[in-house]
Amino acid sequence: MPIIVNLDVMLARRKMTLSALSETVNITLANLSVLKSGKAKAVRFSTLAAICQALDCQPADLLEHRPDPRDLRSIEE
Repeated sequence: MPIIVNLDVMLARRKMTLSALSETVNITLANLSVLKSGKAKAVRFSTLAAICQALDCQPADLLEHRPDPRDLRSIEE
């Protein structure tokens, strides 16, 4: 997957648990777990904004794009 979710990294930096984040942003633990695991297919901007506010970070601190070189080859052909 070319989008990497670094939620676990930011939680560790802020010394916050996923449960505490869940309570702070009023998002279920299950939904945050799906996001943290990288299995989420989408994330709402409002959810991203709430997480960023709670963790005092920017969206780029949470999401990283790592293109798969195989995907780039198919574009060049």
